[in-house]
Amino acid sequence: MRKKIVAGNWKMNCDIAHTYELLDQLKERALNEDVEVIVAPPFTNLQSANQALIDSDILVAAQNMHQATNGAYTGEVSADMLKGVGIETVILGHSERRAYFHEDNALLAKKVTTALEKEMTAIFCFGEELEDRTSGNHFNLVASQLKEGLFHIEAADWKDVVLAYEPVWAIGTGETASPEQAQEMHAFVRKTITEAYSEDIANDVSILYGGSVKPANAAEIFGKPDVDGGLIGGAALDAESFAAIINAFE
Repeated sequence: MRKKIVAGNWKMNCDIAHTYELLDQLKERALNEDVEVIVAPPFTNLQSANQALIDSDILVAAQNMHQATNGAYTGEVSADMLKGVGIETVILGHSERRAYFHEDNALLAKKVTTALEKEMTAIFCFGEELEDRTSGNHFNLVASQLKEGLFHIEAADWKDVVLAYEPVWAIGTGETASPEQAQEMHAFVRKTITEAYSEDIANDVSILYGGSVKPANAAEIFGKPDVDGGLIGGAALDAESFAAIINAFE
């Protein structure tokens, strides 16, 4: 049975003091025990966050990592470095990494391979721009992102993969894909995985929705049969809002 997951991507926000404050506030709240909760602070705060949550079920993820094991890559962070401070989960292919840092499917395929070889869980992000949606090319684009960035993995590797659908036009804009649009894409993704692998794998993988999820709309989005949770941006920076989203599952 696939997991219900709510992951908070803090992006380039929160210094160390704010990190401790936000995590303390989150730990004080009663959270749905059936939901796996993940926070993804900046690199500089990962070890501190992990230590602050040592007495909690909340997991800590990195927002990115380099595909190489080590080497002359100034400013980059490897999987072994992440694991060395207790991090076992990494977000890969976020729309901002694709757009601002020009990460393409080929590069992301290498990052996925490295993460899985290092026995990490990869939260693999994908999704269309507004022009793809309006032109009706959104299904083709998403299929390409999955096939080129992820479908090289073995069937057994899927146990360490979480998917996150991000309609780029709905990130940080206040716009949100309707619950019906989210369900339509998530169902398409399961169909695509079924065709490439198997129905069992497609039904077991958790697919998160990421795009302006808020306490006011989380329950309706999470209520769709193929939506297993959310990758949360801005609302994850407020403990009350993030907790309300975690508790939005029926």
